[in-house]
Amino acid sequence: MDPSNPLVSNIKSSDSSLRALLHPLVLLTISDYITRHTLRRQTQPIVGALLGQQNGREVSLEHAYEIKLIPGEAGTTEWIIDHSWFQERLQQYKDVHKDPALDLVGWWTTCPERGPGPEMLALQRVIMDKYNEAALLLAFHTSSVAGGGNVAGKLPLTIYESAFESGSGDQGKDMQVDGEERLDLKFRELSYEVVTGEAEMISVDFVARGGGNATAVDGTVKKSGKAQASQTPLGEKSDVNGKGKGKAVEKEAALAAETSGLTPEDEELIASLTTRANATRMLQSRISLLKSYLERLPPSYLTTTSPLSSEPNNPTPSQDHSEVSHPILRSLLALTARLPLLTPADHDSFVKESQAEKSDVSLVALLGSLGRSIQDAKGLGTKFGVVEGAKLGGRKGARAGRGFDDYEVRADMVGGTFSR
Repeated sequence: MDPSNPLVSNIKSSDSSLRALLHPLVLLTISDYITRHTLRRQTQPIVGALLGQQNGREVSLEHAYEIKLIPGEAGTTEWIIDHSWFQERLQQYKDVHKDPALDLVGWWTTCPERGPGPEMLALQRVIMDKYNEAALLLAFHTSSVAGGGNVAGKLPLTIYESAFESGSGDQGKDMQVDGEERLDLKFRELSYEVVTGEAEMISVDFVARGGGNATAVDGTVKKSGKAQASQTPLGEKSDVNGKGKGKAVEKEAALAAETSGLTPEDEELIASLTTRANATRMLQSRISLLKSYLERLPPSYLTTTSPLSSEPNNPTPSQDHSEVSHPILRSLLALTARLPLLTPADHDSFVKESQAEKSDVSLVALLGSLGRSIQDAKGLGTKFGVVEGAKLGGRKGARAGRGFDDYEVRADMVGGTFSR
């Protein structure tokens, strides 16, 4: 939150304010829409709707979809919502998601880290007036994703609620209360929590496995048929609809096969290893983050062993020390207390048992390999016997054919006669 942004409230949300429950499916939808918008080189703003349900002070953000925008008045750069299209699409989503019943709880867009701008305030007013008076705003920070600044930190997004606060009254449509000062509409940052359902776990796992199968292909080598047709010199005919198209498709298929060169088993193994590597990398980053937090605590929390300390309960964080959070410290203490439960009490017997099981597995694998070798040797012996038997049979037939001629030659040599 940038304090220099006049549209962002400086008042922090209290414990009694709203709390957002963010589902991963919303993040997948936003990421997909931003990717398609970037690849298509579209110029209109990226805006979408958020569907969920509100239970007391908790607002769940479960589904998201894009909003169709149309140009505003001529001569302006303003974009407005196509309300007929938006109402029809919203009703379709309500008809599909009836159990539990979902409704419009807010909208999302992309904005810099400093906070929303005046154009977002205008859309917020329209959505509050026509659809939901307590609509939330999910601001996705694409600049931080491109720069890679939030790899080990929080998600590159901020969730805001709208609040009327006393201000200068320069925003146009402000609220006027009888006999009181003018109130301006501002955005107040909310805390959120990421929650996941069973169906979302399956979809997220599928997306992660698909990302492991992705292969980088040089765009200068593989081109579509449309790109090839556009590069055909003038005066030459481009047979895109005839045999040329079939040859181009075959050439692309052959090139794709040469580029991948992986069997389905290899792709599955790569996806599994990539998922494990990403999980290990994420675990390492989280451990490093917790380690750096503990190292930046005040010295009294690192050296004092007595529960009674001269430090106050909530010391003011200085420039060199981080803010003390007792819930985080209690969670870390509980985590470290559970670690001995994951290791066996008798480590030596556990090592011996593990080595015995490893030896049994290796012995079974060796016996299987030996059995396959014996079977291959038996098959080789059978084939060798067949070949040698055929050779011996051919030699005996040749000798039987030459026996009569040899006998006649020997009789002539000794002066004998031969008769039948």
